[in-house]
Amino acid sequence: MAPGRGRGFAGPGSRARRWRVGGSGAEMDFEGLKKYSALHPKPAGLTLQYGTAGFRSKAQQLEHVMFRMGMLAALRSRAMGATIGVMVTASHNPEEDNGVKLVDPLGEMLHPSWEEYATQLANAEDQDLQKIVTEICQKAAVNQQKDASVFIGRDTRPSSKELSQAVIDGISVLGGQYHDYGLVTTPQLHYMVCCQNTQGQYGKPTLEGYYQKLSKAFTELIKKSLSSGEAQRQLKVDCANGIGALKLAEMETYFPKEVQIQVYNDGTKEKLNHLCGADFVKVHQKPPRGLDMKPNESCCSFDGDADRIVYYYKDTAGHFHLIDGDKIATLISIFLKELLAKMGQTLKMAVVQTAYANGSSTRYLEETVQVPVHCVKTGVKHLHHKAQEFDVGIYFEANGHGTVLFSKAAETTIRQLANEEKDDAKREAAKVLENMIDLINQTVGDAISDMLVIEAILALKGLTLQQWDALYTDFPSRLLKVQVADRQVIDTTDAERRAVTPPGLQEKIDALVKKYKLSRAFVRPSGTEDVVRVYAEADTQENADALAHEVSLAVYHLAGGKGAPPQPI
Repeated sequence: MAPGRGRGFAGPGSRARRWRVGGSGAEMDFEGLKKYSALHPKPAGLTLQYGTAGFRSKAQQLEHVMFRMGMLAALRSRAMGATIGVMVTASHNPEEDNGVKLVDPLGEMLHPSWEEYATQLANAEDQDLQKIVTEICQKAAVNQQKDASVFIGRDTRPSSKELSQAVIDGISVLGGQYHDYGLVTTPQLHYMVCCQNTQGQYGKPTLEGYYQKLSKAFTELIKKSLSSGEAQRQLKVDCANGIGALKLAEMETYFPKEVQIQVYNDGTKEKLNHLCGADFVKVHQKPPRGLDMKPNESCCSFDGDADRIVYYYKDTAGHFHLIDGDKIATLISIFLKELLAKMGQTLKMAVVQTAYANGSSTRYLEETVQVPVHCVKTGVKHLHHKAQEFDVGIYFEANGHGTVLFSKAAETTIRQLANEEKDDAKREAAKVLENMIDLINQTVGDAISDMLVIEAILALKGLTLQQWDALYTDFPSRLLKVQVADRQVIDTTDAERRAVTPPGLQEKIDALVKKYKLSRAFVRPSGTEDVVRVYAEADTQENADALAHEVSLAVYHLAGGKGAPPQPI
């Protein structure tokens, strides 16, 4: 079935009815809505919040949410006059969980104003559903006579197929069209939505189109590195027993033979994200189960839905070295800055980080690479939004989620130089940059795309993982959490780096920070639970631990700590 051409939905006993258009505008078929809603009832007393990651919970609690998000996607599609995506995944959460997130027309995350509608719709009691839908239509000026088009994708969780069927029911009850891509990575769905809404300018909205675009750019870049005598590249990839393994296997035939990728944790033996994946490796600072590492071998891990990546290796002494999102952003920044200099271009380039980025990376980027660094609030949407302000905006969270955005003007300039520049060196640099633009998934962080970008840069620069890792040394850090009665007593400013309330807390943190060398600390309320997160850095691990503990005590005493006071580490 061609993308965008929806199948009609034949539910139990009847076809889903469309919106009926009468003389006074459009009315909804409330009977149909009532009937299908009864097939996906809301569990009593369950309240969920749509956040950066959409909705996440135990899979068995989500059927009603999926049905309603199918409806919301149809409404959003009508409001925007564009195709919207619905991805069924819970990313790096355990296999028993699931979740759902909506994708906006250019492959971005759902607009914040609609996050509110998502929360209202998910939490509405069954009997109030039509009232909430009608309210959303009025508030968001939904043109009820427009066609609705939705793309659906899902991860490999056992619950995902059934839950995505509930999404289809929700789209269909409002007369929407849909295309079900089945098993895809989250970034692939984002990519396909963007392709569809740019009428193919960004690429073809098919998996084959995605594989062809990325592999063509990657092969061009690898060919350039081979001419400089670079040997065959080998990489071990931990796919978290998730969707990334299936998609890498599909993509294998497209890779140049000079690159050998070995897939581990492919989902055939173990559970999704169990003791493996990017999140596990980053949090526990150790290799995943199921991947045999020899000294100095290049290894990386995806997360469960393949939108995060971290690299790592073991040195000859057997020590584990993690290369996280901060170092990925640094490598990409160095490479892109060099290319722009070779092209003689002064495009505005910047790196966007959150307060969790290691202070050593910020210092290295600003002082050595000499690229401006901007700090924003935690959450991908904040990073993405800020990165859009520059000709070249690079953003990565320390957890390995990130990408590079190129402004339309920058992209036009680069492609023009690649085709028309008379100076050979400048034209060659522009061609490399043009291939980089095609290799990067600009819609969202994409583990497959980011992996190929990193491999191409390392090959072109002739760098080993050890040399990359040695660019700078992270300051020792410690992340703790403090249980509080109400996390909202803490309010922050300056991209969450300074506390405004409760009174006296920031002054206390400032005094504690002064006690240690190369130190900084900040506190911020969790987005999901009644805890306050405490982050500290200092010149030694011992000092980072001590500072984190002292700040935790300050939070406990000044912000209504619960239970026993924090204990020294």
